[in-house]
Amino acid sequence: MARFWSEATGYTLVEERDDFARLKAPDQRGLRHILFFRVPEPKITKNRVHVDLASREPAAEIDRLIGLGASLVDTEDVPQWRTGNGARWVVMRDPEGNEFCIG
Repeated sequence: MARFWSEATGYTLVEERDDFARLKAPDQRGLRHILFFRVPEPKITKNRVHVDLASREPAAEIDRLIGLGASLVDTEDVPQWRTGNGARWVVMRDPEGNEFCIG
């Protein structure tokens, strides 16, 4: 999963073990690291954490993320845009089935 999220975010994979991985930000502004910890149980219901990604070109980013192994939640081949609070987004799954949004 760390490799997928490294490619998805542009963060560098700087440490990887069987039970842990760490990504480092490409610069020193804002969020500096993303940490991943392996847990023994599979995803059954809602995610423990929900990631929202923003893009200047969301349609192109959706295609790029699908190329990295992500999938669309609502349909297999056409993004279904949702709206609310002045925002627009598509719900996706990473390669392990964890949901995230891109808008």
